[in-house]
Amino acid sequence: MTQLEPSVDGPPAASARLGRKRDHTRDPEILDAAVEVLAETGYEGMTIDMVAARAKAGKATIYRRWPSKADLVVDAVACLKANELAPEHLPDTGSLRGDLVAMIRPRTVEEGERKLRVMAGLFSLVSSSPELADAVRTAIIEPRVAVNRLFLQRAVDRGEIPADVDVDLLAMVAPAMIAHRQLVERRPIDADYLVSLIDGVVLPAAHAGRRPTP
Repeated sequence: MTQLEPSVDGPPAASARLGRKRDHTRDPEILDAAVEVLAETGYEGMTIDMVAARAKAGKATIYRRWPSKADLVVDAVACLKANELAPEHLPDTGSLRGDLVAMIRPRTVEEGERKLRVMAGLFSLVSSSPELADAVRTAIIEPRVAVNRLFLQRAVDRGEIPADVDVDLLAMVAPAMIAHRQLVERRPIDADYLVSLIDGVVLPAAHAGRRPTP
């Protein structure tokens, strides 16, 4: 007696799918599409249908990978940051200022405005879903803080800045000021602003050293 093939729509096929390794080859295209839609529509206006259409992917494919729009947005923006902060892209110029300035990527006005819209969408996400604040901080803010921490520790090890500088605190200063400018002031980040932040805030604080006394 010939064994029947499992029905495409029946439970056997579903069970087979559960045991099959998921295909993540479309993830980069979906994440790129999510960032584009987020920048164009904002978080509130963004839908999974829009992302699916932009990525030419099935909506079910997206939901199997990201159970909610919020999960998709956090991953998409985190990947955007990860590409900028990948270890192989980090400079090692031999000076703290050199490393920090080398991290300033040339951007067109259009790219700066796009990033502002993306970050505004992220702020809207956290405002509407405060429970995601930790996920956003871990995925998006902490990687940049970790890079600053690395640069500062290198400078300490070289004897360029005092050994008693509060590396953890100082590593958070620039990301906090950048976030305030983007999310509260709603102003784009340009090279002039970043250089003024490095020369006017980070370097003077780093060279001053001394951890605050409790």
